[in-house]
Amino acid sequence: MSGPGVGFEYPAQEVSWTKRDALLFANSIGATAKELHFLYELDPNFAVFPTYPIILTFKGTTQDVVDFYAAQKAVAIPGVPEFDATRVVDGQRLLQNFKPLPATSAGKRFEIRTKVLGVYDKGRPGTVVDTQTDLVETSGDVVYTRVISSSFYVGQGNWGGPKGPAGTNYPPPKDRQPDAVFEHQTTPETALLYRLNGDYNPLHAHPEPGKKMGFGGVIIHGLYSWNWAAHGLLEHLGGSDPANLKEYQARFASPVRPGDKLVASAWRTGQKQGEWEEVRFEVKIEGGKRRSYDGALCTVRYVGEVAGATGSWLGVEWDDPSRGKHDGQHKGVRYFSCNSKSRTAASFVRPTRAVDAPQTFLSALNLKYASDPGQDKKPRRQVFFSGKLAEEVGFEKIRRQQAQLHELQFVILDDVQVAVASLPDEDSKESIGEVCPKVRELDLSRNLFERFGPVVEICAELKLLRSLKVNGNRFQHVLEDEGLKTAGDVLASVAELALEDTLLEWNEICHIASKFPSLTILHAGSNQLSCLTPIPPAPFTSSLVSLHLEGNDFTSFSDLAPLASIPTLRKLLLKGNRISAIHPPSSPPPVFGPNLYYIDLSYNAVAHWSFIDTLPAAFPGLTSLRFTHNPLYSNPDLDDTTTTTTTPTISTLTTQSQGQGSGGGGSGGGGGVPKTDEAFMLIAARLPRLKVLNFSTVTTADRADAEMFYLSRIARQLAAVPETAEAAVLERHPRWAPLCEAYGEPAVVRRGEVDPNFLEARLVSVEFWLVSEGDGDGDGKGGGEKRVVQVPKSFDIYAVKGVVGKVFGLSPLKVRLVWETGEWDPVGGFDEADGDSEEEEEDLEAEWVRREGTGGLGEEMPGLQTKAGRWVKREVELKDGPRQFGYCVDGLEAKIRVEKR
Repeated sequence: MSGPGVGFEYPAQEVSWTKRDALLFANSIGATAKELHFLYELDPNFAVFPTYPIILTFKGTTQDVVDFYAAQKAVAIPGVPEFDATRVVDGQRLLQNFKPLPATSAGKRFEIRTKVLGVYDKGRPGTVVDTQTDLVETSGDVVYTRVISSSFYVGQGNWGGPKGPAGTNYPPPKDRQPDAVFEHQTTPETALLYRLNGDYNPLHAHPEPGKKMGFGGVIIHGLYSWNWAAHGLLEHLGGSDPANLKEYQARFASPVRPGDKLVASAWRTGQKQGEWEEVRFEVKIEGGKRRSYDGALCTVRYVGEVAGATGSWLGVEWDDPSRGKHDGQHKGVRYFSCNSKSRTAASFVRPTRAVDAPQTFLSALNLKYASDPGQDKKPRRQVFFSGKLAEEVGFEKIRRQQAQLHELQFVILDDVQVAVASLPDEDSKESIGEVCPKVRELDLSRNLFERFGPVVEICAELKLLRSLKVNGNRFQHVLEDEGLKTAGDVLASVAELALEDTLLEWNEICHIASKFPSLTILHAGSNQLSCLTPIPPAPFTSSLVSLHLEGNDFTSFSDLAPLASIPTLRKLLLKGNRISAIHPPSSPPPVFGPNLYYIDLSYNAVAHWSFIDTLPAAFPGLTSLRFTHNPLYSNPDLDDTTTTTTTPTISTLTTQSQGQGSGGGGSGGGGGVPKTDEAFMLIAARLPRLKVLNFSTVTTADRADAEMFYLSRIARQLAAVPETAEAAVLERHPRWAPLCEAYGEPAVVRRGEVDPNFLEARLVSVEFWLVSEGDGDGDGKGGGEKRVVQVPKSFDIYAVKGVVGKVFGLSPLKVRLVWETGEWDPVGGFDEADGDSEEEEEDLEAEWVRREGTGGLGEEMPGLQTKAGRWVKREVELKDGPRQFGYCVDGLEAKIRVEKR
């Protein structure tokens, strides 16, 4: 093979080792007390672990620390650029054992002989240098081991060299379970111990080199993982006998960081060469490792290869599901599953992609509140209003106040990559409690916590803490979390806990809440909850007052039945679920505690009035309700099969006597009351104990108006059906009898049915009456001329005006037709207003004052003089157009007022 640098031989390097070196190596890669032949020098079978020669190129003969960078720069490869040794990582190693190592090199001379096999330019990512290293006993040139290595110099490519051959992959079997699985939880000390073998690369001890290389901080030696896996394979498949490892090869796929959990899976292939069997294995970081890429948080779910792509990839689930491209299944292959139900929560990223460095609580606190903004190298974003630059005024004073950390009471550290409470070597002379002892409210939302334990550690220092928010975190293994198990009374003072968008199960939420004995407010929204499991005995069940479950997937109150075991619960917020029923037909209706008085059901899927009628049975203490943005609230006629309404293209004229308010026109039905106003009144009338609806107090007058309106609606439904169907209609209105007792039974006027095939069914008997000059009030009682005419339904309004002109001797284009429906509407304004309702009422009042003296066209409803202005007569102007007359009026009889323009 030829190419730049190929065949170059480094100067031979003398190496040596002692039994102590062998003991340290075995200890640092995971050997256990069951393997004393690696850990006890007096064991009759004492042996050096067979992969130990891999370390000798770093150690040489010294027993002291080695200047790693200086050693790497000692010899340059001719014909290629001089690479920066401060930015090199391992790529792949192949070890071949030819002869067992003696327990010590004493009495013999060993040296390392290394030559270059290839130098390959991989473009922008970097350069690969392949070498062969032989461990040779100089007496007789006996080769004990041979190592084929690939070193990757990060970001040092594009120098014009050869690309090199494609690597060979050895994928594990996909059609069966592994024959052995073993794991190891790394710690911040893992790399610090392993480096004592002689690999003193600062990348594995200090965060600065890792930050420069894009790793975000310290990473563990690739050779640590390589040797750990070799030990596990020998232990589980080779009986821990060093003679059973002949050849060992592994490629480094992704960086391992302190705290990562390594999980190895191994398969026997059955392929043998003589007495040696091939074993394939893979080592993964346990799914669930948290990462932040340019501020975007994610959880690692997969480490490995992806079909159709080269190299290794990280399969991540983004906290923001809109950021991904799939759900863990790519091109028909399922690589991993996501906790999120979104179809776009996952994607693949390269393991070498730079990550944001995790923060401790105090480092994040100082960075946000106590750092000098002038040190921020990023230019401030300029804000303009109407082309003018906005200037900051007073922010410096606020910044100085916040920089007094010992006075902070409200701390917000959301989205700042906090992962742990503190590190053993953190440069801080004071503890969290000493730095910020007065914190009462703490927000740690959307950070890099993997366990709840670090949160407990932080809270343990904050003695005055009352409110804790950890929304958007992805806590794992909550039920086994040692930090929670040993929390004791650390969280006893916290009264409010927010666990929204954590994707935790309900039992996990309850387990966390059980550690807060004084909890009164719990937020658990946006957790994809569809049904609550029974709540185990816990202190919070006797203290919880308010429970927020917005944005989940509940469909009925039966899904929430376990909440009936919390007698102290007073407020239940269910906004943004999919609730449409009290209970499914197959289960009994739940009954909640009498102290539960407020429910937020806005933005759900309620479409039937039977739901409203049943609410008091399920919630006997209900007095306050929010119900906006349900299908039923937007269209109260949704489940009304008897009421017929005119098409809402007719303009509505709602008039009233002077000095009275009036509601705005609504959609549909041709009526003068908005549909949401109708829904408000119908809910208030159907729930007699309700005191507050949609944040508006239901006054005595409001209730009377609502109940009379409801009564009129029932009467209208009764009039639309024959007497034989009355019982079915009244069955849907359980308050009919008490309302009739309170206000009197309304008259039910049924119009006779006509065979649609008869000519009579195609005519409308219209009473036209011409308003005389003295009848400007339009009350219908003046001496105006009246005529009754049979008008075909098929006539348009132009034709009807022609009939009127002929009957009264008027010009058809100089008359105005107003259909008097004979129905009464209450004044609008019951809907939940977004603006200032008092201001709207003042504007309406001013409008009616303006009309004073001109005479209103409306009429006050008889019998309601004490509430004048609360009801108005419904009138509809028939405007010019081609619309058929039969679609503009109801029934076969109509009364139309004719006014001269």
